[in-house]
Amino acid sequence: MKRYNERSAAELAAEKTRVLEEFESLKAKKLALDMSRGKPGKAQLDLVSGILTVLDGPADCVCDGIDARNYGNLAGLPAARRLFAELLGCKPEQCFVGGSASLQLMYDLIAKAYTHGLRHSVRPWSREETIKWLCPAPGYDRHFKISESFGMELITVPMTADGPDMDLVEQLVQDPDVRGIWCVPKYSNPDGIIYSDETVRRLAALRPAAPDFALMWDNAYCIHEFEGDFVPFADILSLCAQAGNADMVYEFASTSKITLPGAGVSVMAASEDNQAYLQKLIGIQIISFDKVNQLRHVRFLQDKAHTLALMQRHAEILRPKFRCVLDTLEREIAPLGLAGWQKPKGGYFVSVNTLPGLAKRTLALCRELGVTMTAAGATFPYGVDPNDSNIRIAPTLPPVEELETAMQVFCTCLKLAALEKMI
Repeated sequence: MKRYNERSAAELAAEKTRVLEEFESLKAKKLALDMSRGKPGKAQLDLVSGILTVLDGPADCVCDGIDARNYGNLAGLPAARRLFAELLGCKPEQCFVGGSASLQLMYDLIAKAYTHGLRHSVRPWSREETIKWLCPAPGYDRHFKISESFGMELITVPMTADGPDMDLVEQLVQDPDVRGIWCVPKYSNPDGIIYSDETVRRLAALRPAAPDFALMWDNAYCIHEFEGDFVPFADILSLCAQAGNADMVYEFASTSKITLPGAGVSVMAASEDNQAYLQKLIGIQIISFDKVNQLRHVRFLQDKAHTLALMQRHAEILRPKFRCVLDTLEREIAPLGLAGWQKPKGGYFVSVNTLPGLAKRTLALCRELGVTMTAAGATFPYGVDPNDSNIRIAPTLPPVEELETAMQVFCTCLKLAALEKMI
């Protein structure tokens, strides 16, 4: 099969006629498929719905002598802190257990930096003339939105196969206005890249000019393999402490893709000194998060080994979906030379990079056929992809049979977008 850029004008015209016929045939199906976010599918939710009944009456609401139904324990149940510490590899006293969304904890930390400053801040960030933030891209759109919502100046840092471009990061942090960086270190959103040991070491050893620089370590997919065995990952808190940066890092995770996304628990791990400082501020706004739900998770997940076994059952559900996406791309797109993509072994996305100038048009055509995906540009700061090429595919929600149809739509639309541009 010839690549499109190797075909004559007549061959391209004939191919466009064929693809348009396929496009109209798909349009007649009047599809309504949503692949815009990385949501667990129904089979995954059913897998973990036993958590709803894991507590058996009032006597089962007491853990370590603490009645989970009552006030108190701002930092979370000790058992929940121990569970997250085991999963992340840090200490229980470094863990603060929150509600269902780690994003809330991230937003709240940034908000507190603006209203009160972080522990090493000279003054609250709201009193600074300029705050700059490093954004490895393609990256997580909700991270970028947090920074943008506070009026930060967002600086794009290109992603490499090993993580963020560290030569550039080390150069940029010499600017005292640069106050932090977003990181998804394992199965990055959307590329599915695992930061290399060297990249992690260099991040932990950064020497920023700003004394309150924040390494925002969103370890959302720390145990989320769908191909192969669990991949251990270094404890970033320990590495930062060894490098003399104990207070620089704030690590986040949640059970959103482990149990129920709308009813999970989250964690912020930080140095004990940072925890003491932040909990004084957090204690003014809330007495405690939902400890009954924390206890449900402790009873249901039990420990790291039991949780990893559960994740393998999730993997059995997810594996065919990711293989469907990757196999379809290899069959339909690779021979035509229209795009490249990562082949992740964990996480929740497949990141496709089309030839320049095709992403927006491809997704507009997909919407016309009833398939909704993450907006083009969303994986870059300010929603602007300079090459108009990155597309994030979220395969997890639809059943495989619907996913097969959605990928047929995607490939047809990418072909048509390319042909329109070439002709």
